[in-house]
Amino acid sequence: MASHRPHAHPGIFLVLDGPDGGGKTTQAARLAAWLRDKGAGVVTCRDPGGTALGDRLRSILLERGSTLMSIRAEMLLYMAARAQLVEDVIAPALSAGRVVISDRYLLANIVYQGSAGGLMEEEIALVGMVATSGLLPDLTLVLDITPAAASARVGAARDRIEDRPLFYRECVRAGYLTAARGEAGDGAHAPGGCPFYPAPIVLIDSSADPEAVFERVKSEVERVLALDPRP
Repeated sequence: MASHRPHAHPGIFLVLDGPDGGGKTTQAARLAAWLRDKGAGVVTCRDPGGTALGDRLRSILLERGSTLMSIRAEMLLYMAARAQLVEDVIAPALSAGRVVISDRYLLANIVYQGSAGGLMEEEIALVGMVATSGLLPDLTLVLDITPAAASARVGAARDRIEDRPLFYRECVRAGYLTAARGEAGDGAHAPGGCPFYPAPIVLIDSSADPEAVFERVKSEVERVLALDPRP
């Protein structure tokens, strides 16, 4: 494995992220099963959620009947849920040498409340570093899909965030593409990747056949785990 990692824990931290409808949950479950078959100790989680506090905040954030909130308050609730998740689940598992697979993480807030929501990405990143004690993943797989393809795949919106209009969902996708390409907000390329999320990001076309998507997921994870290192 490369010597320069985003964190100092012995475990491996993997994140699946991207627009709603990209198949993150399905691919995360398949990835966990595959790694367990290889003998790895795997811990899975979803963000927000995974703790008693996180599950309560998840309901507030996603249920349609929730109290109205500003985009800034929304971002801060996500951060509170994540802070608890890192402290209770992610950091202990990584310290124990396990592989952690998370369905979403900090990049989601940089995109959903930043790129699409209008908050400054840099400010969100700074709050995120406080909430997570600076913990970043070894690899973030962004499963890319167009809003039209996502709607055709999953049907009607399922929660408060997915209820937002097409323009918002288009901005979400554009935000992920910008981050994956290592661009700053002005479109300039940032050395070393996304300036607001200084951790490895790989973009995967999730509109392809799910089996083909999973093969790509496995290939990228193998490189991180050094199961099939690059020459």
